[in-house]
Order: sequence, then structure tokens, then C-alpha cells
Amino acid sequence: MKNLILATIMSLALFTMSCNDSSSHKDVAIELNNGERWEVNAEMTPFILEAENILNEYSDSDYENLAEQLGDQNKRLIKSCTMDGKSHDELHKWLHPHMQLVKALDDAKNKEEAALIISDLKKSFQTYNTYFR
Repeated sequence: MKNLILATIMSLALFTMSCNDSSSHKDVAIELNNGERWEVNAEMTPFILEAENILNEYSDSDYENLAEQLGDQNKRLIKSCTMDGKSHDELHKWLHPHMQLVKALDDAKNKEEAALIISDLKKSFQTYNTYFR
């Protein structure tokens, strides 16, 4: 019986660790700041806004280029991070799954797969705009 319980626990742990998509992070609820959106520092905001603009202007042509542009904005965003405390922690609840979506877009095998990921990226920015300013 102990072996069965141990095997079940190990299987669940391996499944969780091997999960490569953002679904494992969707359960992490972002909290508001006493009912208000969190302030993102002025150094980081331009990179988030530019990434959202790039996505909104995308015309279903070159998803590889889109992934590259979004990845570049993410690199700049991370480099500019000077936030700390609770606002930083809450931003990372959004940012980590968002970055995984950009990576998934970069790894997409075809336009159909890319289109699904792009839809999820748009939802990700909706989440950002709900919790951050």
C-alpha cells in the first residue's frame, strides 16, 4: 500500500513538473491592491504597452516574427524591472504564464497552433489590464 501511495505521489509530481504550458499557472490568482489595480513602475510600462501594441497590430502574417518581437519586449521588460514587494509578486503571477505563451508561440509548428496561442496572449493582456496600470 505504501508503494502505491508513493508511486501515485511521484506520478503527480512528475506530471506537474513536466507541464510546459501556462495552464499550471492559471490557478495562481492575482490579487488586486485593496480593490485597485497595481502600479507598474514607469521603467517597465513602455515594454508592456509596446508588446500589447505589437500584438494588436498583428495581421495574421508572420507569427515567427511576432514571437521574436514579443520575446524582445519581454527581455527589455525583465531588464528594466526595479519593482519589489507585493506589486512585484503580483506582476510575476501574470508575467510568468505570459512569457510561457510567448515561448509557446515561438515553438508553434503552424499557423493554426499559433492562432490559438495568439488568442491566449490577447487574454493575457486583458488580465494585465484588469490588475495593473
